[in-house]
Amino acid sequence: MKTTKILAILVLVLGLTADIAKADFTFGEPTNLGPTVNSASIEGAPSVTADGLELYFECDRPSGFGSNDMWVTTRATTNDSWGEPVNLGPTVNTSYWDGASNISADGLSLFFASDRPGGSGEPDLYVTTRATKDDPWGEPVNLGPTLNSPYFEDGNYISADGLSLYFSSRCLGGYGDFDIWVTTRATLSDPWGEPVNLGPTINTSTWDFGPHTTADGRTLLFSSGKPGGVGGHDMYVTTRDTASDPWKEPINIGPVVNSSADERCPNISADGFAIRFHSDRTGGYGGWDIWQAPILPVVDLNGDRVVDSADMCIIVDHWGEDYPLCDIGPTPIGDSIVDVQDLIVLAEHLFEDYRLIAQWKLDEEAGDTAYDSIGEYDATLHGEPAWQTTGGMIDGALLLDGIDDCVETNFILNPADGSFSVFAWLKGGLPGQVIISQADTTIDTPVGPTTNPGSTWLGANPSDGSLMTGLMDIYFGPLESESVITDGQWHHVGLVFDIIAMKRRLYVDGAEVVVDAGYVGGVQSSGGLYFGAGQALGTGTFFSGLIDDVRIYDAALTTEEIEVLTR
Repeated sequence: MKTTKILAILVLVLGLTADIAKADFTFGEPTNLGPTVNSASIEGAPSVTADGLELYFECDRPSGFGSNDMWVTTRATTNDSWGEPVNLGPTVNTSYWDGASNISADGLSLFFASDRPGGSGEPDLYVTTRATKDDPWGEPVNLGPTLNSPYFEDGNYISADGLSLYFSSRCLGGYGDFDIWVTTRATLSDPWGEPVNLGPTINTSTWDFGPHTTADGRTLLFSSGKPGGVGGHDMYVTTRDTASDPWKEPINIGPVVNSSADERCPNISADGFAIRFHSDRTGGYGGWDIWQAPILPVVDLNGDRVVDSADMCIIVDHWGEDYPLCDIGPTPIGDSIVDVQDLIVLAEHLFEDYRLIAQWKLDEEAGDTAYDSIGEYDATLHGEPAWQTTGGMIDGALLLDGIDDCVETNFILNPADGSFSVFAWLKGGLPGQVIISQADTTIDTPVGPTTNPGSTWLGANPSDGSLMTGLMDIYFGPLESESVITDGQWHHVGLVFDIIAMKRRLYVDGAEVVVDAGYVGGVQSSGGLYFGAGQALGTGTFFSGLIDDVRIYDAALTTEEIEVLTR
């Protein structure tokens, strides 16, 4: 969206009342970097240049010079795949352990750890430099006894300005096995100062290592084996208000990225949109692989799971402030001020609804799969339904013959667990036919197999073709409307179950047509769904006509929200 359009929207929301902001950034599903970078050996400690075109990492593959070497893979553009890794060669690597490399922002200094002879003890910190990116790396230099101790130094990270070096060390005076320390210098030509332990807020009695900060120095990611994590070693994040303030209590970045295995050495891309790390989780090619996950802005600022003008109003209320919870642009981690960059990011997600857990647009052109565009509930076609590439209410639609055609999903939700809403467009049908149902299932009990009954979520009343639902009718009876939906016209039909009010509500073309007079709820069901057939696939329940754009929300939508779906 153009900035001028965003500013126009801004004017419209200035008068609205904002709610409490809850914005932050989160992480998407990790993906493996693939067999070109990863191998049956151990790959770890990824570090990428600021331009995103060089990836440095450590590996113990047998074609190296020692027990562990440093390698680099390159690509022509950030849209290209990584190329075949290249060993950094005998000037940098030795017959000893060399690894934990970290590239400077200008790409001209490579900091790493090595246990080669001549150091202060166990692995020490070194740096190698080059005049330009086209020149070879020079002879490594030990960073000296101010930083290096007789103990283990490892897992370093050089800040974007080159004036702070974070690293892990087992040296005496810490809080545990490995602690995170930082050393600083006034200019790039000054010597490094005495290292400072990051303190007990960050460091624990176990391993705390692999630090990485964002360019503004206000966000720190690291790995830790502290109790209470998802797996063995997890990745954590902590923030501070300014680069000179103390770090806040670290937060585990959660089970989307962390697994029951180990995740170590996080490295954020310079553009702030991806995190890379190494892990021995399942799905890899060897003992340790390099993975990456997207960093995503949390644009639902008031936590209502809908991105709308109320979220814009929150940004407006904090305009010009250094307000981290609203600072979602230009990168997901922000730039320390709430301004038009954050409004641009929000506008890109405007009207997204995170309550929508499944949507079958039914716009396929061929095949026996109806794809879920939101979640993981791709559905299977039975019989021979015909894809209609045009003529649907929204683009294409699916034509069912009323004999044996239907669409089947896996289990999606138990209606007794909470509020939900389900909607579909339809054209055609006959009295008694079913639009959406939840299948009967057989379950094992101590006294033998028993049927867990499903129900008709949306169907046409057998008497007159009006919209009805059999949800929970086993105890409470069906809910029937007077709105006929089998007249050969397009209709938008919906069922809302509100667990707070304990009511079923039926909607036709955006209007509520009937609601329960009494209370309903608590009927369990564990089956998948059928589109265009009853829960037992009974004769006469198969739908004859067009079905389009089936949606399921895990919330009770309001009449106003439902009316918008019909436009």
